[in-house]
Amino acid sequence: MYAVIKTGGKQFQVSEGDVIQVEKLEGAPGDSVEIDEVLMLRTDSDVKIGTPVVEGAAVSATILGETKGKKIVVYKFKRRKDYRRKQGHRQTYTKLRIDTIKVG
Repeated sequence: MYAVIKTGGKQFQVSEGDVIQVEKLEGAPGDSVEIDEVLMLRTDSDVKIGTPVVEGAAVSATILGETKGKKIVVYKFKRRKDYRRKQGHRQTYTKLRIDTIKVG
């Protein structure tokens, strides 16, 4: 059984026991999070596709911790105008362990 969920503007295919890295969610390590935006649900017998979400389906996960992603450099430049701007960014992510997938 697996589900396709949407969180942080991105979609993830998850099964029970998976560990995924999503955009930062509120909560402390050890807290449980329920994600209601299930776009598709596949069980052993059938497939449910949502319009846009599957009614009554949810995925519960446990927060394992937070990490930071790789640093990216944003550099703006206009030739011959003496214009240069350099800025760095590191995105924060939350690690989730998928506990259960609830069928609606």
